[in-house]
Amino acid sequence: MEFVTPRPTAKGPAEWFTGDVRWDVLAAGAAPSRLRFNLVRFAPGARTHWHAHAVGQTLHVVSGTALIGTRDGTVFEAQPGDTVSCPPGEEHWHGATADRFMAHHALWEATGDGTPETTWAEPVTDAQYAEPARTRRPPQ
Repeated sequence: MEFVTPRPTAKGPAEWFTGDVRWDVLAAGAAPSRLRFNLVRFAPGARTHWHAHAVGQTLHVVSGTALIGTRDGTVFEAQPGDTVSCPPGEEHWHGATADRFMAHHALWEATGDGTPETTWAEPVTDAQYAEPARTRRPPQ
């Protein structure tokens, strides 16, 4: 067993994010582990670009209200304590509301076979971000 030495907080690159995003790597497993676990903080209005994870992603909201958008135009709102699972290969985005900071834990896995764990696409447009049709939770 060992304590992990924390890495410095990193700024999210403009190639992946709109607005000010910072993250701390909490765990990056070494083989055979494929675990990835970050604390990600979004300034008001900040968001990821469209992306998909080869093995899926789990988001656990820590503070603020998270917005999570899907390609069909749905934008879900998640509150602190909510956990959202994004299936493998599903293109999505996530970020903060326009007026509040938001932080979430992001968990995903490397593929283990050299395939990229995350595939990044184009930025989320202001119209997609401001989509008025928001729902608190996906239907059960």
